[in-house]
Amino acid sequence: MTASRRPADPGGADPGGADPGGAAAVGVLGKAGTWLVAVDMQHVFADPASPWAAPRFAEIVEPVRRLAAVAGERTVWTRFVAPAEPSGSWTDYYRRWPFALLPPDAHEYAIVDDLATLPGAHVEATTFGKWTPEMSARVGAGAHLVVCGVSTDCCVLSTVLAAADAGCHVEVVADACAGVDDASHDRALAILGLYSPMVEVVSVADVLARG
Repeated sequence: MTASRRPADPGGADPGGADPGGAAAVGVLGKAGTWLVAVDMQHVFADPASPWAAPRFAEIVEPVRRLAAVAGERTVWTRFVAPAEPSGSWTDYYRRWPFALLPPDAHEYAIVDDLATLPGAHVEATTFGKWTPEMSARVGAGAHLVVCGVSTDCCVLSTVLAAADAGCHVEVVADACAGVDDASHDRALAILGLYSPMVEVVSVADVLARG
């Protein structure tokens, strides 16, 4: 499934008018022990002028919002932030991307406005993968994770594989993820599909339909 071939209404019918608090939770996100993980829905990946822009970011904001409206407080919003002092291979990384050496409270690292006020926990990390001790403590051992966000081929991929290694069941919502380009998005989903049954690639409609 490519980002350029998403259905016009990726989430299907509106889930019973679910509000941002998740009071009318439906589908798999209504089950105890299931968490939505929205990876790095930040301005630095949304702004078309940013060197790190995901070209289809704007197309997934509404699908992510729909999922978060159902998950409510069982949403974890992650943020990629720069370290105060890069070390090791990160020194080379930020030598290539010096624009990103910003404090964690910089506008670029904030969640985009359309999603910023939705409920849930917030986890930040200086690494691509967001399966951190804080994340693990928040969702619990062996949690069922529904993952969306950016970019499919970097931070989403890194987060999902670490979570699966830790024993989580993970669903990656293809039409609520965006990559650095369509080809990279597709390749990442193909790789993630190889990890079935620990990792499954699904759609927004799948997530909202299954109870």
